[in-house]
Amino acid sequence: MMKKNLLAEAAAAAAVVVAAAAALLLCVTAPTVVVAQATCDPSKLSSCAGAIFFNLPPSNTCCVNVQQQQPCFCQYLKDPAYSSFINSTGAQRVIASCEVQFPTNCPT
Repeated sequence: MMKKNLLAEAAAAAAVVVAAAAALLLCVTAPTVVVAQATCDPSKLSSCAGAIFFNLPPSNTCCVNVQQQQPCFCQYLKDPAYSSFINSTGAQRVIASCEVQFPTNCPT
């Protein structure tokens, strides 16, 4: 029983570390750019880290931020620092869960 508790605690600690690292990466590398009346700030999506990486339901804050950042998705898709993140299965699931339209016709 104690071994199970230790494993559960270790798994929880690892999850927190991964989420924090992902959020930190977004914050450190997140330039702020204005696109079509939206302020593009990928660090706003760090509120979705738990939902994206650990299959948790997205929070209201996460969905509000996804909605606000939606006009910036094409820009993020073009940026190698963010394209794999925004194209990830977890991010796609969160975007859909938040009922936000993912762009299919980004200009090249």
